[in-house]
Amino acid sequence: MRTAKLRPRAPIAISISISPLHTTHLSRSLRSLLPCLSLFPRTSTQQGAAMATPRTMKAVQYDKYGGGAEGLKHVEVPVPSPKKGEVLLKMEAASINPIDWKIQKGMLRPFLPRKFPFTPVGDLAGEVVELGSGVTSFKPGDKVISISFPNGGGLAEYAVAPAALTVARPPEVSAVEGACLPAAAGSALQLLKAAGVSFDEKTSSATGPKNVLVTAASGGVGHYAVQLAKLAGLHVTATCGSRNIAFVQGLGADEVLDYKTPEGAALRSPSGRKYDAVANCAAGVSWPALRAVLADEGGTAADVTPGARAALTSLLQKVTFAKKRLAPLMLTPKREEMEWLVDLARQGKLRTVVDSRYPLGRAQEAWAKSVGGHATGKIVVEIGGAE
Repeated sequence: MRTAKLRPRAPIAISISISPLHTTHLSRSLRSLLPCLSLFPRTSTQQGAAMATPRTMKAVQYDKYGGGAEGLKHVEVPVPSPKKGEVLLKMEAASINPIDWKIQKGMLRPFLPRKFPFTPVGDLAGEVVELGSGVTSFKPGDKVISISFPNGGGLAEYAVAPAALTVARPPEVSAVEGACLPAAAGSALQLLKAAGVSFDEKTSSATGPKNVLVTAASGGVGHYAVQLAKLAGLHVTATCGSRNIAFVQGLGADEVLDYKTPEGAALRSPSGRKYDAVANCAAGVSWPALRAVLADEGGTAADVTPGARAALTSLLQKVTFAKKRLAPLMLTPKREEMEWLVDLARQGKLRTVVDSRYPLGRAQEAWAKSVGGHATGKIVVEIGGAE
C-alpha cells in the first residue's frame, strides 16, 4: 500500500485595499491599543530559557545636575534590554555610594551622566532574567551581584549589568549584603593594595606594611578596610566619631581615635607608632597631615577621596623617588576581586554593616541620608518587597 506524500501548500497572498478614510480610523484604533499592549510581558528565549519580563517598570531618576534628594523623581519607564555582553537583572537591592550623588552634583560634569534623564546607583544585587548575546556564564534564575559604573540603573525594578563584572551570589550572602560589596569593599581592597598591603600569606608578613592607619573607619569603605587589614595580619589604628568607637573596635581595630580630639585630628597613634601604610577614607585630609604620620623609613598613603592636586603630587613623588608617597585611588572593578570578597563574606570573614534600609518608594530618604554623611556602614535600597 503506497502512502500519499503531503505537499505543503503555497502561501496565499491576500491583497487588502483600504481607503484613506479607513486608514485614518485604523491608525487611531491602533494608537488607542498601545497602552494596553505595553501591559503584556515580553518573553526572553536566550539560551533556551523563557522568562516573562514586563515591558515597563518603576524607577527613580534625575533629569539635570543638582537638586539633591528632591531632584529624584519616581517614573514609569520601559524595561531595558540587555545588549551584547550584558545581563538583565530583576533587582533585589542596590547600595548608594557617595560617588552617586557627587555625579548628580556635577563633580564629573560634562562627562557623567552620559545623558539625562539618568537612573543612578551602580551597586546591584538581583536575579538574572535575560541574557544578552555572547553571555554563557549565567542563566535566568541565577542570583548575582554586579557593578554597573558609570551606567548606573540600580534604582529601578530591572537593571542591565555587564556580565564581565557580575558574580554569583551564594545563599549565605543576602541580596542586601551582596549589593554593598562591589564599590565599597572593592575600594577598601584596592586602597590597601595601593598602600603596599599584600593578601598573599607567603609575602604579607615578610615584606608588607606592619602598621596601618584607616581613617573614617566606621563608613562604607572604612569598615571594610579595617576588617581586610586585620585579615592581612596588620596592626590597625582607626579614626571615627566618638559614638562609633566601640563599633570600630568590634571590627578588629587595635587602636581607635576620636577624630574630633587633638590626637585624632593629628592622626597620632596612642601607642606612639608611626604608620608604614595609610588607607585614607576621609574627605579633606591633606597630604602634609598624612605625610607627618608616615614612618621615617617611608610608606604610602592611599587616598580614596583625592583632591585635584593629588595626581600631580603623586607624579612628582615618583620622579623624585620620595620615600613617603601619596597614591590617589580611582576604583577599577575586577571580577576576580569581587569573587574573592564574596567568598570572604560567605565564610563569615568579612562582615557588612548596614546603617539603614529603604524601599524604592523612599529612595529620596536613602539619598539624603548618604548626602548627609556620618552613616555607620552602608545605606541600601531594597527593591521588589513591601513598600
